[in-house]
Amino acid sequence: MKNKIVNLLSEKIDFLTNDDISQLIEIPPKPEMGDFAFPCFRLAKELHKAPPVIAKEIADSITLPDYVDHVDIQGAYINFFLKKTGFVQSMVEAVSAEDFGASTEGNGKTICIDYSSPNVAKNFHVGHLRTTIIGNSLYKIYSKLGYKVERINHLGDWGTQFGKLIVAYKNWGDEQAIKEKGVEELMRLYVAFHNAAKENPELDDEARAWFNKMEQGNEEALKIWKWFVDISLTEYKRTYALLGLDFDHFTGESFYRNMTSDIVKKLTDANLLTESEGAKIVDLEEYNMAPCLILKNDGSSIYATRDLAAIFYRKNTYNFVKALYVTGQEQKLHFAQVFKVVELLGNEWAKDQLVHIPYGLVSLNGAKLATREGNVIYAEDILLEAISKIKKTIEEKNPNLEDKDEVARIVGVGAVIFNDLYNQRIKDVSFSWEKLLNFDGETGPYVQYTYARCSSILRKAGIPTDTYKVDLSNVDYSIITDEASVELLKEISRFPAVVKDASEKYEPFIVARFAVAVAQSFNKFYTVNRINVEDENIKNTRIALVKITRKVLKDALDLLGIGVVEEM
Repeated sequence: MKNKIVNLLSEKIDFLTNDDISQLIEIPPKPEMGDFAFPCFRLAKELHKAPPVIAKEIADSITLPDYVDHVDIQGAYINFFLKKTGFVQSMVEAVSAEDFGASTEGNGKTICIDYSSPNVAKNFHVGHLRTTIIGNSLYKIYSKLGYKVERINHLGDWGTQFGKLIVAYKNWGDEQAIKEKGVEELMRLYVAFHNAAKENPELDDEARAWFNKMEQGNEEALKIWKWFVDISLTEYKRTYALLGLDFDHFTGESFYRNMTSDIVKKLTDANLLTESEGAKIVDLEEYNMAPCLILKNDGSSIYATRDLAAIFYRKNTYNFVKALYVTGQEQKLHFAQVFKVVELLGNEWAKDQLVHIPYGLVSLNGAKLATREGNVIYAEDILLEAISKIKKTIEEKNPNLEDKDEVARIVGVGAVIFNDLYNQRIKDVSFSWEKLLNFDGETGPYVQYTYARCSSILRKAGIPTDTYKVDLSNVDYSIITDEASVELLKEISRFPAVVKDASEKYEPFIVARFAVAVAQSFNKFYTVNRINVEDENIKNTRIALVKITRKVLKDALDLLGIGVVEEM
């Protein structure tokens, strides 16, 4: 129906493309303002007239088609009021399609997303939770649009810190303790090293020497390092399993260590490398940036070198149209430097294909959570605590619920994810258990509860819930022309635009807000429209709307990395 309005307007506005007109069209905030609105501000420069004058002239020149009831002018806006039955039919037919919200725009194209990427032998803490949740949602959004997405976990598994850990293990470590306690014991050794190095600075020299051995391929050094990596990855994968996600590649910094010499050669051949205090750098002063360090004064590589190697490897291997890096905003300068170096090597694609996606910090206001050494809060602790709290609520409110443990996991983990994704990613996230786990308001449990309510309605009506197909053969569109039904359909019909907008802005929160809006609209619809009535015509029609809502809620939650439950 929107496309019909676009075509109608394009006959009168020949200097704008259909895409331009489509992007300008709005859905008014109130039903009494119309079904679609077209603002005329942009036309003023071309037509040399005031926008309200332009709006009236265009409206007066339109011959109303059979699907438009009337047109109204409000200031610079042309408001279109559609004939409800035809409007409702067009929306229902569109939103009931199995692939509603999907697109083929990404077919044959690859996007690489680099996210999560914890530092090996260190806690998987709340900061890693943010990059993991955001990255996973972006992966699902781009997949919905037809892209092939390479999910890359760029583990921090290389660098001087492993030299420090090897020294600590050899001096104070115990093999059995590491096997039993895993990353917790590795963290204890790491802290012990730093405490000891304050009194004995020569330990730092030993650490650098051990890392140099790793770089040179020393068998003993690499064996210990690999053991630390395996122990860490086992723990990290436990957290990923809780979140219900996985990666295509666990290719950390070490994967690219033998490719760094090629980077040094590229930079040398391009006359970009200069020496500074024995180290090799790329001078970026011309671009108002600090120099990009490529080789330390002992000749060993640094993470910038390995990031450069990773970019060229991924471009050559996957031929990506975009490579996204989901990390904290404190790494903004680092990626600006690395991307600029790629560009200076003669790669113009770096300007629009390499994208840093920053996010804000995490705080836990008043949350009583377990802390570990160094006052670091594990991501796993938060997820398990959320699951535990939901389980307790279930025991109180619905003790006979089947699969209580699985429901608690899906709802608890979903609550944490939704809380993270509900606001723009650059904003800091604050954990409040009261808000996080609320079954009312703008939360994950509220949206999941609305989905479960849809399933409950279908079960009571004797409709199977094992399929999302919608049968429109028994639908009487005139029945759902009331305000609540139309508003629900309008909200649902935004889904394709929402997915597209979220992909272009790298903002999953757009999908989260959409999910809440659909849930709220459905609950208003359900309040004023009885479903299980004797009139089969009314019942079948409203059931179709329930099934459509249920499917769209599931699809929207899936794009956020959140599951659904049939009963709560």
